[in-house]
Amino acid sequence: MNGDSEEMTSNNIKLLAGNSHPELAELISKRLSIPLSKVGVYQYSNKETSVTIGESIRDEDVYIIQTGFGEQEINDFLMELLILIHACKTASARRITAIVPNFPYARQDKKDKSRAPITAKLVANLLQTAGCENVVTMDLHASQIQGFFRIPVNNLYAEPSVLHYIRTKTDLDNAILVSPDAGGAKRVAYLADKLDLNFALIHKERQKANEVSKMVLVGDVTNKTCLIVDDMADTCGTLVKACDTLLEHGAKEVIAIVTHGIFSGSAKEKLKNSKLARIVCTNTVPVELDLPIIDQIDISPTLAEAIRRLHNGESISYLFTHAPSE
Repeated sequence: MNGDSEEMTSNNIKLLAGNSHPELAELISKRLSIPLSKVGVYQYSNKETSVTIGESIRDEDVYIIQTGFGEQEINDFLMELLILIHACKTASARRITAIVPNFPYARQDKKDKSRAPITAKLVANLLQTAGCENVVTMDLHASQIQGFFRIPVNNLYAEPSVLHYIRTKTDLDNAILVSPDAGGAKRVAYLADKLDLNFALIHKERQKANEVSKMVLVGDVTNKTCLIVDDMADTCGTLVKACDTLLEHGAKEVIAIVTHGIFSGSAKEKLKNSKLARIVCTNTVPVELDLPIIDQIDISPTLAEAIRRLHNGESISYLFTHAPSE
């Protein structure tokens, strides 16, 4: 890998982690050979969040690892991140970078109906007001969210790691890529070009949020292994219906590959009863489902290399098309 084994050029760096994904923070810490700084994050009995940083961060380059996750806890984790940023700012940190693999509220990125909030813009404003000077995230639901910020946003892509997984863990001889909606067609077309495969598209119609009413397949999937590629799996209604649609049209088997495996609400029950051969996700959020069909891709090397390159003042565009070596 181009430079991923180099040492950090300075010791003035601190890694901080909130409570959302300690396993990912540990993996990044080991990859960089930098220990996680001592941070105490706890709640008072009235549910107020309190943060204590247990060591000096004056004039340090601070990277705070916190992902958007949780059915009940997502707002607590967002407040943790904001308070951690503010605590570092008031403790005279040199530069504060938020590592947010799964950006919270990313699906509320536009005013799609009357009186609808653009909550992703609000989150962007909160991060900047707290004192964040740089954001690293992965596979934003809408890449235009970067325009909500007045600070640099590095939107990394899971595609290089996904390509490596597909090449090493699936049979490409009779495979076809499938986009579960029109919005993901560009992502799937990119992967199809890299893998020299055909791709199909599913058009879905929704009656209300998180509920798909009808799916129409565009493309021939007869006797093929279908690889559904999407940015996130939440309640998994889309994936399960897409799987059923593909099998009805003669697909041999269906494998789903997503970046953010959120799996909230009734997702476990849907996946347990689904006909999916496998569902693959990265570890941008912790996966708490104990199902044999779930497989994971570790993206901590990509995040760690992004931190190293940012700290050393190097370009991170290399990571848009290459996955760091293990």
